[in-house]
Amino acid sequence: MTSVTVLTAVYPGTFDPLTLGHEDLMRRASRLFERLIVAVAAGHHKRTMFSIEERLDMAQQLAAKYPNVEVIPFRGLLRDFVLEHGGKVVVRGLRAVSDFEYEFQMAGMNRSLMPDVETVFLTPSDQYQFISSTFVREIATLGGDVSKFVSPLVLDRLRERIKKAE
Repeated sequence: MTSVTVLTAVYPGTFDPLTLGHEDLMRRASRLFERLIVAVAAGHHKRTMFSIEERLDMAQQLAAKYPNVEVIPFRGLLRDFVLEHGGKVVVRGLRAVSDFEYEFQMAGMNRSLMPDVETVFLTPSDQYQFISSTFVREIATLGGDVSKFVSPLVLDRLRERIKKAE
């Protein structure tokens, strides 16, 4: 007897805002897994620049070109979200060695909470390794050009948000 199981991966993050590095990982993970869920965290532990609705909208627009990618919001434990959506893999990005220690600890904790779910680390393409949402927000807020780090959609949203704040 043979069964066909769709391998579902979850790529969680705050995505505040979604950078070209995030898009790169989304694109690459969408080629590795039959179903990829981009799980946009409410950001309960962080104060975000964009609301959950705004971050979802941007992520959905950017994910639209990948037929196997869904964008879904989540609150609470990642464990609950992954299990509720049938995830078997958690995708995490590693930009630098400094990310590794935190991500390694997180993967260990997740393994303890969900033993049947694996964590897969992907490194962004070379041109995106130094990009972080934190840097993008800070540079944009201080009037710098972030057009090389985010899609035109995100750039427009950043400009609108900063203009409103002035």
